[in-house]
Amino acid sequence: MLRLICAGLCAALLHPSQEPLASTVFRCEDTSGHITYTRNGCPPDASQALQSAENQTPGQGKPIPLAKTSKSQSSKSDKNNDMQVLVTGAKQDGCGNRVTGSERRNAIIRQQVRSGMTQSDVESSLGKPDKVTTQDGQTRYQYTDTDGNRRQVTFDEGGCVKGKR
Repeated sequence: MLRLICAGLCAALLHPSQEPLASTVFRCEDTSGHITYTRNGCPPDASQALQSAENQTPGQGKPIPLAKTSKSQSSKSDKNNDMQVLVTGAKQDGCGNRVTGSERRNAIIRQQVRSGMTQSDVESSLGKPDKVTTQDGQTRYQYTDTDGNRRQVTFDEGGCVKGKR
């Protein structure tokens, strides 16, 4: 009897129900008509509505078609509508985002320095510098390896790696 109960319990744990994942987010619209979706609520000056966001489980059920592309179906009313897209949550590195995320990761893994990297990126790639000098608003990191070879990285006033001229 105990084996039967244990087998039933194990079967229930190994085969949980496959309910689709869903979340509820807030749809915020400010006075100028900009729409933002967030999980943390809306600012006081924006209207707030709950929006259901569902993730369908891949490979189950009927395929969901992607957006259909149409060739130049723009109408005159679309041309007059100057809606702007507001991107929230985009990371600004302070260096104009000149180095993309994957390029930055690859450079750090390979212990390389790219123009536009931040000081923290360089320290992640090469470690703490052996010597730091500052002159005329420019900072220089100097590194010395075990063979006595020296390497120098120069940063501009904003703390970004300067490019070679």
